Amino acid sequence: MPKEYKNEYQPLLAKATKDRRRPKLPNKSLLLAVCAAGIGGTFQYGYNISVINAPTAYVQDFINQTWSKRYQTQISDDGLTLLWSTIVSIFTLGGLTGAMIGGTLSVRVGRKGTLLTNNIFAFLAALLMGLSYPTGLFELLIIGRFISGLNAGISICVQPLYLGEIAPTSLRGAMGMGTSIFITGGIFTGQVIGLRELLGKEEYWPILLSTTCIPAFLQLLILPWFPESPRYLLIDKGDEEGCKKALKQLHGIADCDGEREDIEKERNNLSGLQAKKPWELFADRSLRWQVLTIILLNAAQQLNGINAIYFYAGYVFKQSGIPSDKIPYATVGTGACECITALTCGMLIDCLGRKVLIMGGYTLMAICCILFTLTLTFQEASPVVPYLSMVCVFAFILSFGLGPGGVTNILTTELFTQNSRPAAYMLAGSVNWSSFFFIGLVFPFIVLGLKQYCFLVFLVICCLVIIYIFLVVPETKNKTFLEIQNEFQSSKKRQIGCSDGAGTILLSTSI
Repeated sequence: MPKEYKNEYQPLLAKATKDRRRPKLPNKSLLLAVCAAGIGGTFQYGYNISVINAPTAYVQDFINQTWSKRYQTQISDDGLTLLWSTIVSIFTLGGLTGAMIGGTLSVRVGRKGTLLTNNIFAFLAALLMGLSYPTGLFELLIIGRFISGLNAGISICVQPLYLGEIAPTSLRGAMGMGTSIFITGGIFTGQVIGLRELLGKEEYWPILLSTTCIPAFLQLLILPWFPESPRYLLIDKGDEEGCKKALKQLHGIADCDGEREDIEKERNNLSGLQAKKPWELFADRSLRWQVLTIILLNAAQQLNGINAIYFYAGYVFKQSGIPSDKIPYATVGTGACECITALTCGMLIDCLGRKVLIMGGYTLMAICCILFTLTLTFQEASPVVPYLSMVCVFAFILSFGLGPGGVTNILTTELFTQNSRPAAYMLAGSVNWSSFFFIGLVFPFIVLGLKQYCFLVFLVICCLVIIYIFLVVPETKNKTFLEIQNEFQSSKKRQIGCSDGAGTILLSTSI
């Protein structure tokens, strides 16, 4: 096209592109696909984190009784603590293992195929934990918790991958928030099911731990009715007809052409390139800032103080005058608070953008760290102070859900193209689970040494993350994966293309 004609029609073409990317209401089929992926996916992660808290005393009694019958002696307090800690923490090791294999499975059997296969681990975990009491084998609890962690590790790696790839560009943020919404929904559901009025009684604890099979069963019923990721079908498998059908079902006939065009352009740019392994991400200099970004953000997601807030929540509620038997209901309130915030973030993310929300979330968390340190230090100064501490607990949880809790996973999807995205999720998941295990191991010693001043450590972490995001991370709202890639690779933000280190020119999909 001659230059003068190109310049003349450029505004019209730009407007067409802008209209195509303007947020619209999601297709009904797309919403149902998100729910189908989430109920047996990251819902399991949140559910298994919270559901173990309610039967703590009952499981410890079971271990004590089993030990006495088996060895005719009482187990020592240290031995009981070690076994209980193993039951709780082995979940993170299972999660780390799942994160390391989830990306590979998603390449070999597909995103949807991996989510469906992953339910085998949920059923096996439920069976083992349910049989622990009637068989008198507390070891089954340890194995079952490891396998449930394996299930959660795979789902938290593959579900965001699936949601990010089935969503249209204009709704990618909102659809990607499904990951966070189902995690918080799982936490809240586990807290509610664990109340004494439901399955929180002593005789019900084996059933309570076995309920992890219910979400898996629901996913097996619902998810097969929805298609595989269109990007996986076209770019990885070369299935043009399958991609076309998937896009029509997920986006509707009217809106599928534009998304297919974007996928086609990405496939052309990645032609001849194989899916990367996690260690190959470090060798590719064109991806160094993306890799550094997901490592820092996923580590910060666990090290920013959210675990400390939950640790102190019971103490704060007690100091505020809430009776001990009512504290579980206040804890349910924290779960509901986080769930509502995740939903709010889902509605705002495609309007405000990722960068605003995640920086805003960390900024509010930093402020809460300062206020919480002050209220804990002067807890006895006034009857009002414990209530201010309670406000800080909910404000911190709200801030976490508004930004870091939801946006981090979406950025992991958006900062990479198809051939490197599964490896990126394996790396991000490994960092996330390793940080989860690390904070669980080290946090008690931090509290013991610093007490309420431990929040000053988290304050420093939040501030450093804010600075890094401001300087390095671009806004990814309404941009295709190739455009985001070019943001990192180009010295000028509006440069259209550059080499990706493998000799391929990445062309922006903007016209």
